[in-house]
Amino acid sequence: MLLKHFFVGKIAHSSYLLAGKNYCAVIDPQRDIDVYITEARTMGVEITHIIQTHLHADFISGHMDLAKETGARIYMAESAKCTFDHVAISEGDSIELEDMLLQVLETPGHTPEHLSYVVIDKSRSDSPIGVFVGDTLFVGDVGRPDLFPGKEEELARKLYHSLHDKLLKLPDYVEVYPAHGAGSLCGRAVGAKWRTTIGYERNFNPVLQIKDKSVFVKSLTQDMHPAPDHFRRCSDINRHGPALVADLPNMKKLSPGQFKERMSAANTVLLDVRGYHAFAGQHIPGVWHLDLKSNFPTFAGWVLPPDKDILLIADDHGKALEANTWARRVGLDRIVGYLDGGMVAWAVAGLRTSRIELTSVEDLHDMITGTTRFVLLDVRAELEYADIHIKGAINIPVAELRTRHHELNKDKTTVLICSSGNRSTLGASILKQHGFNDVHNVAGGLTGYHAAGYIRECRVCVNPHGSRFFADFGEGKNHQTAE
Repeated sequence: MLLKHFFVGKIAHSSYLLAGKNYCAVIDPQRDIDVYITEARTMGVEITHIIQTHLHADFISGHMDLAKETGARIYMAESAKCTFDHVAISEGDSIELEDMLLQVLETPGHTPEHLSYVVIDKSRSDSPIGVFVGDTLFVGDVGRPDLFPGKEEELARKLYHSLHDKLLKLPDYVEVYPAHGAGSLCGRAVGAKWRTTIGYERNFNPVLQIKDKSVFVKSLTQDMHPAPDHFRRCSDINRHGPALVADLPNMKKLSPGQFKERMSAANTVLLDVRGYHAFAGQHIPGVWHLDLKSNFPTFAGWVLPPDKDILLIADDHGKALEANTWARRVGLDRIVGYLDGGMVAWAVAGLRTSRIELTSVEDLHDMITGTTRFVLLDVRAELEYADIHIKGAINIPVAELRTRHHELNKDKTTVLICSSGNRSTLGASILKQHGFNDVHNVAGGLTGYHAAGYIRECRVCVNPHGSRFFADFGEGKNHQTAE
């Protein structure tokens, strides 16, 4: 038995290749499948099994592409009611792979159809050696049960049963192979290691220390991070089978003139993926901004309309290709073109541009302590804002600006702030789409404001992968700076 781990940053997705001497299985594959093909060839094994723990909500899976490329069979929960060709399995079934046996457990909670696979290496023992848990159990956390509105408490109770009556019945030495690591929104605060053991999580996972089922349910159905919009789409796409990557439209190189003509179509949106400093200096009016270096796929899937064609503005062709790959991983399959030569070519062509004002943290502090009249808009998540914020700041999480921009006055100077400057630039691009002209972005955000000595550190911002199971964020909850 040989286990190979693959990790996709930003979406923090873990997948696995489980190999014997001649054959192997891929568990929870990512959409771009070349990594598995290459690894299998290097190892001299054939991919014969594609095994899914559940219908993933945060990314588009590569099961269809991998099956098309290799001829391998897809194994999926019978209760998922998938419409593509697959082997439907349920609790009590098992999958044989040379000397290895994968025993199927139904572990609903994160999703209704969730499965886990207990691995036995029969060449060594009849006892289990590991378990592929998908999003039921993480390092230091468990899967969130609130992705299905109206079913949160029901799924949380099922999750409790899946954890305590099934997975935690396994021996302490059994290794745990989750489908996500630190940074994933499929849990509240997933740890940074990619694997753990049943015994370690039994003793030190803060969620598993909650023995009272009602308290457990309450802890996982209140104060959770909001679920991005694409979480509601990806599960269904994965259920019916995503379009093959080979069948998706090619991204065309467009001259400034061609780009200008193409962007006037009613079903088209513009996406600028350059750094926020470059975007602030010059950008095409009406564009969305998402810095490719930030958590691009999560926010792209969250805010961009999936039913429209997308035109890219990037630093170069390589960055445009990178953005296209990330977008496809979250189900945005309609990037049809990019601006050849970027904003330099656009400016040389004499075409209209816009800008936003970048504000330093020192200038912001002068504005706060002076007489300047302005609106300070904090676009971080509610948990971040609750831990620490500047007194007087309005909190509207950035994704909600799409529908809540009307709560703000277009005629007032609006200064946006987040933890670094990336989300606030996305927020600025949204406001500008809706007629806000006097828009500023705080470069460095609350992180810079803290470094300058004007506010204490945001514990949620600085430790995004730490435990959220501290009471009321300690004594500093809602701590604010002076006006």
